[in-house]
Amino acid sequence: MTTTTTDRIITGYTRFWNTADPAERSRVAATVFTDEIDYHATVGVLTGAHSLGAFRDEFVGHVGGATLRHLDEPDLLPDRARLRWEILLTDGTSFATGTDVLVLAPDGRIASVTAFLDRAPEGFADHHGEQIDA
Repeated sequence: MTTTTTDRIITGYTRFWNTADPAERSRVAATVFTDEIDYHATVGVLTGAHSLGAFRDEFVGHVGGATLRHLDEPDLLPDRARLRWEILLTDGTSFATGTDVLVLAPDGRIASVTAFLDRAPEGFADHHGEQIDA
């Protein structure tokens, strides 16, 4: 994986999560994700960029504005990237940190994401394992 490809993937992935406008987020998703993207996380398994966008909107609806930022350069394998991230609330408070493992399709788009919480948000353990309908 080249640096340019990595930059494009990470920039696009971060932009997707930080884009509020659904039409713009769909345009970003088309360049970043395969049509069958699947997202595996504590909250459940989501399939398709539309489901990821709905999850993002539901999350922001609960916490108010939030921004995903990557914490350092991703670790790379030929078909995978490991990205460490943090979610910041609009007041600058750190909500959570985690690690996403991105599996890349042959065309360079993200085919699958496995998300791990490294530092869960306060009170999350009380709701661990609940499914989010998206």
